[in-house]
Amino acid sequence: MMRSMNSAVSALRNHQLRMDVIGNNIANVNTIGFKSSRVTFKDSLSQMLRGASGPDTSRGGTNPQQVGLGMDLSSVDTLFTTGVPDRTDRGLDVMVNGEGFFMVSADGTDNGMYYTRAGNFDIDEDGNLVNADGLRVLGYKADDAGNVGNEVGGIVVPLADSIPPIASTSVVMEGNLDARATISTVADPVIARQTEITVIDSLGTSHKFSLAFEKSGPNAWSVTPSYVGTIGGATVNITPGTTVPLTFGTDGKLLTGDSIGIEVTGLPNGAADLDFNIDLESLTQYGSESSALMRSQNGSPVGVLTSYAIGQRGEVEGVFSNGRTKILGQIATSIFANPAGLVKMGGNLYRSSANSGDPQVNKPGTGGNGGLQPGALEMSNVDLGKEFTNMIVTQRGFQANSRIISTTDQMLEELVNLKR
Repeated sequence: MMRSMNSAVSALRNHQLRMDVIGNNIANVNTIGFKSSRVTFKDSLSQMLRGASGPDTSRGGTNPQQVGLGMDLSSVDTLFTTGVPDRTDRGLDVMVNGEGFFMVSADGTDNGMYYTRAGNFDIDEDGNLVNADGLRVLGYKADDAGNVGNEVGGIVVPLADSIPPIASTSVVMEGNLDARATISTVADPVIARQTEITVIDSLGTSHKFSLAFEKSGPNAWSVTPSYVGTIGGATVNITPGTTVPLTFGTDGKLLTGDSIGIEVTGLPNGAADLDFNIDLESLTQYGSESSALMRSQNGSPVGVLTSYAIGQRGEVEGVFSNGRTKILGQIATSIFANPAGLVKMGGNLYRSSANSGDPQVNKPGTGGNGGLQPGALEMSNVDLGKEFTNMIVTQRGFQANSRIISTTDQMLEELVNLKR
């Protein structure tokens, strides 16, 4: 009878451990990136009462007679199914949509590296991209031009970063010139439309030019560019001339005079000569209000970093005050041949083990690594319905085995009472 009591004791001990795992799962139901665990059991050693015998000519075979000696713990498995995304719309929140782990370390190198599914990142005082505990997020570094290399290290967002100015080389005009406008003459000059364009020199200084449109005849116009303000001794050259003729067809589309070349030399601020082209090809002449204006120009002033966000491929993209963007780095992720072999370290962190395999590092969305979902966090994959069901089953198992102990005790008591 002691065998039944020992079997029940082993069951009580392991059912208690299973309840511990269930309790931890439920406690972490709202933990970012948490992966639930499960407990599986196996039967323990069985005592052989009689071995099996094969049949012979006079008698059939007999099966072995064995009595089990209880149960034992088989495994505590971590379940790496992907959790539900929780949309936050925060620029530095990101989740792995599929296989893969973020990599973090204390010093931004692969020494003492941890792995995590929690992507609630931030920027520290030095511009380091870090997790909630201050560990640096690892990724591919980018050069000053925004080109991502193959060197893996801590990602740094240079908070004082700037983009140098780009001199304008092209201005594009669009809109309409009113075909009903009064024809301008020398005796009676009439400006039907006047608009301004802004261009940038090599030092980021803005320069404004005025474009005055006059109707010189049916389907004929002229445009006169002029500098707004003074250049302080600089020379302005206009090609093909100070006043450029335009000719429109009967369909209202431009036939001749589709561009103006402007060169400004000797700028007093020390900038390089400004040489740009004004594209007039999109102008039309219809019987409606004049609306000719600058659609775009390809120059930009100096830009300072104003904000940053993480893209689907893990690119940490900086947005600058001049409207331009630049890649500051790219988050790296890693996968394992056996992620269930990772060791939980607390703080949403894992470490590799002898059975997890080595990390296979790559860019998100490549080499088996899942892509990233910016502006979202991965919630826990704990299924409360399943956990509550397991809790009931575990409680019933514990209760049933406790009855084994109490019943065995009664039987032993009856056995002791036989001598009375």
